[in-house]
Amino acid sequence: MRRLLILLVLLPVFIIPVTAAEFTAPEAPDEVQDLMPAQTETFGEGLWKVICAAVDKLHPQISKAGKTCIMLVAIALLVSILQQIPTEKNNIVEFAGCTAVGVMLLDNAGSMIQTAVDTINSLSEYGKLFFPVMAGAQAAQGGFTSSAALYTGTIAFDAILGKVISQWMVPLVYMYLALSVAGCALGEDLLKRLRDLIKWFVTWCLKNGLYIFTGYLSITGVVAGATDAAKLKATKLTISSAVPVVGGILSDASEAVLVGAGMVKSAAGIYGLLAIMAIWISPFLQIGIQYLMLKIAGALCAMLDAKRVSSLIDSFSTAMGFLLGMTGVMCVLLLISTVCFMRGVG
Repeated sequence: MRRLLILLVLLPVFIIPVTAAEFTAPEAPDEVQDLMPAQTETFGEGLWKVICAAVDKLHPQISKAGKTCIMLVAIALLVSILQQIPTEKNNIVEFAGCTAVGVMLLDNAGSMIQTAVDTINSLSEYGKLFFPVMAGAQAAQGGFTSSAALYTGTIAFDAILGKVISQWMVPLVYMYLALSVAGCALGEDLLKRLRDLIKWFVTWCLKNGLYIFTGYLSITGVVAGATDAAKLKATKLTISSAVPVVGGILSDASEAVLVGAGMVKSAAGIYGLLAIMAIWISPFLQIGIQYLMLKIAGALCAMLDAKRVSSLIDSFSTAMGFLLGMTGVMCVLLLISTVCFMRGVG
């Protein structure tokens, strides 16, 4: 009788959570539905379709970035020509050139910053819906400890990173651009040093934030995974010995249930990975095009001997690099967490 009671207690652990409805990944946001594959694909095929769909939508951004690049080179060419005229007002020419570049690029930079913030918020909101599904699926496989540790860490880092970016890094990016425009227009070294200090701080935060998160996953993954594997082995042995004659059959059946839960979890995980990539890829490419065009414009302007204008354009390209880093770190955080969930126990 005691063995039968133990069996009745343990069986729901394996049977109740393993339902496909509970392990279905949440739908991707409406704004990226056109990027998602129409049918369930392997991850590689699905990712390729997401990338191709995102690239097809980039033509307006490429055209706009190209026009901006041409206008920047024209301003640098005009500054370079005016500087060749013998006069004591060369500083005024450079000031005017930097001001014109700043006015032209600040509005576009503000648009890209808002795009990055919206992308980070969308990734965060999708993660809040998606990771409970993956945590429940991993728990159904017996990964009670590892799923709890991974879910807690991911949600915590997601919340902290989102708050740091919105409340600290975005204002710092605006401050970086303001110091860049003022420093290049006025030629003040102090302003340029403050700008470089902000650059170092933002870069340091992004790099070390990701290092800390991956370190947390490494530590909790090893400890919690080993604990869960030991618990599963003990549970199967208990089932095998608790019921005479059919205990071994029930133990094998429980393993089959766990495999089924893993397959459902993998399907949900693949869809979630594709949804995360769909949310992230278009804004990342848009910002990346701006970054690339500004790099090209900066290099061309440097050849025209418009040093301050070239330096200012490089600063704006660096700001686009910050945005790429912010969105990239958030995306990588979600992708790594999803893969860790999909690995299962042990």
